[in-house]
Amino acid sequence: MTEPEQSRPTPMVSAQGVHKSFGALEVLKGITLDVAPGEVMCLVGPSGSGKSTFLRCINHLETVNAGRLYVDGVLVGYHERRGKLHEMHPRDAARQRRTIGMVFQRFNLFPHMTALENIAEAPVVVQGRRKAEAATQARDLLARVGLADKAQAYPAQLSGGQQQRVAIARALAMQPRLMLFDEPTSALDPELVGEVLDVMRQLADEGMTMIVVTHEMGFAREVGDQLVFMDAGVVVEAGPPRAVLADPQHERTRAFLSKVL
Repeated sequence: MTEPEQSRPTPMVSAQGVHKSFGALEVLKGITLDVAPGEVMCLVGPSGSGKSTFLRCINHLETVNAGRLYVDGVLVGYHERRGKLHEMHPRDAARQRRTIGMVFQRFNLFPHMTALENIAEAPVVVQGRRKAEAATQARDLLARVGLADKAQAYPAQLSGGQQQRVAIARALAMQPRLMLFDEPTSALDPELVGEVLDVMRQLADEGMTMIVVTHEMGFAREVGDQLVFMDAGVVVEAGPPRAVLADPQHERTRAFLSKVL
């Protein structure tokens, strides 16, 4: 074993030949990629290319039909015995999922709870933490996303951008090792996009490992460490964002970028 191999850290995410079908529709056709700890990977591509499905497979919200997914060296959603995969009990899969934060297009906040209550709920219910401790953490997280003055506001009293920042804080409350973002700004009015991207930039600066499905090419260029272009369930092209955006090597990548840049 060479010195570089010995010193190379375990990938935070490792996808190995991941396939996923819905009936006769094959959505993922053998996705293989690694995300290093502290890295920001941006997934781009047309609608229907499999980006969101891949994201959902990483935390076992969707099962895979073939291949393997590892998070921090641990097989996701399955036990392997004698070379065969056996799906985990849902309780075990949910326990595994606690270390993975996910932020969706729609904010999915509880409408009857304040911003603070939305953030504090899972640490209390899922992790068994004390309410006072969870509330203190929730206030700290609201300050972190620039919403310290909105602790007692209900979702209906918040803008879309504010709701999405609460959703990010809620995911962070579980102290995840990995954050998944599924087009987190696509449901927002254009003038609200920046405030959410600013929070995501801050997370990247703090070393959070992130996989971001996005159409925000400026964010990908400035913040991403890897840019992966997917189409029709395969990885067409991948590399440093500035290089891929400035000089795409594949004709399909060039055609897509010509419409979004």
